[in-house]
Amino acid sequence: MKFKKGQSGNPEGRPPGSRNKATLLIERLLDDGAKDITEKAIELAKAGDSTALRLCLDRIVPARKDRHIAFTLPKMESPENAVKAAAAIVEAVAGAELTPSEAAEMMKLVEGYTRILEAEDHEQRLRALEGQSNDNKSAR
Repeated sequence: MKFKKGQSGNPEGRPPGSRNKATLLIERLLDDGAKDITEKAIELAKAGDSTALRLCLDRIVPARKDRHIAFTLPKMESPENAVKAAAAIVEAVAGAELTPSEAAEMMKLVEGYTRILEAEDHEQRLRALEGQSNDNKSAR
C-alpha cells in the first residue's frame, strides 16, 4: 500500500519531543553516579590523565562563545560607506582593539549588508528601466 503524499505512514507514532528510552536510562544511571564519576575524573586529572584533565577543564572553563565587542562601525547607507567600515575594522585590528577573528566576523556583516544595498540598488534601477520602457510604449 502506498502512502498519500504529505501524510505520515504512522500518524499515531512517537509524539514530538519524546525521548529515546535508552537515552533516558543512561541519563538516570549517570545522575545516580554523578558524584562518584566526577570525583574519579578529578582524581584521574590530578594524577596526570590528560583526557580527564581536558574533560575537567572543559567544565570549569568552557569554550569561549560569542561575546559583545565594544566597537562602533561607521554608519553604512551605501556601498561606499562599506569601504569606510572595512577600513575602520582593519585599523581596529592594527590597534589591537579587535582580534583578527573578531574582525573577520565583522567583515562578514559589512559584506552581507553591502550585498543587500547592492541588490536594492539593482532593484531600483530595474524598476526605473521598466518605467521608462512602459512610458515609451504608451507614447507611441
